[in-house]
Amino acid sequence: MQFSVAELMALTTGFMWPLVRISAMFAVMPVISAVHVPPRVRAGLALVLTLLVAPLLPPPPDVSPISGAGLVIVFHQVVVGLAMGFTIRLIFVVFELVGQVIAQHMALHFASLVDPNSGVQMPMLGQFYIILATLVFLAINGHLVAIEILVESFRVLPVGQQGLGADGLWALVAQMGWVFTAAVMFALPAIAALLVVNLAFGVMTRAAPQLNIFSVGFPITLLMGLGVIFFTLPLFVRQMEPLIESALEFLNALIGAG
Repeated sequence: MQFSVAELMALTTGFMWPLVRISAMFAVMPVISAVHVPPRVRAGLALVLTLLVAPLLPPPPDVSPISGAGLVIVFHQVVVGLAMGFTIRLIFVVFELVGQVIAQHMALHFASLVDPNSGVQMPMLGQFYIILATLVFLAINGHLVAIEILVESFRVLPVGQQGLGADGLWALVAQMGWVFTAAVMFALPAIAALLVVNLAFGVMTRAAPQLNIFSVGFPITLLMGLGVIFFTLPLFVRQMEPLIESALEFLNALIGAG
């Protein structure tokens, strides 16, 4: 079998550009991009998925990968992949914020561990919520839906010199506001309950100034916070699924906007 230089170049570009987009998404996508996942595993998953997807894609643009236009295409594929992975990452940022806010009101923010997903210090309560979010995300096959949207993106937003565009990037920036809105919505019951407890301690301090409020208030605040978490946990888990589904719908709309 003999191949010309043009045929070899077409085979190379037809495989390389999808690999760049898929690798960029896997580099920031939660669960897959976790610190405890070896880089070889991520690279192997990206390579296997590219081998499966590349034959189904339309012909790549007739552009040399080492030319200026080829570098522009590579840049756009990286941006698209990072944007898709970052969109899924925002789901878990919501629960990170929820854990940090509730832990701060419970005076439990000093108890922190290293997050295996991001490698940074995070309150243990945030770790708890992230584990719940990860289990729900996997239980509803969110990772499979994300990969399906990734494959579909090559049809909706084919490889070329056109990336997400300004509309897609602005939509991604606007989605960051949704993170804080969702975090406040999830943390509001615990915040309201702990606020009542703190107001009660304020009244107690005014009524009995000699009372050591720090020695009494800390265990009570901690117990009240754990009680609120315990009683709101079933509702919390049920609300995770529509939140994850809405983020995946936004991911699908983001690719369409590009």
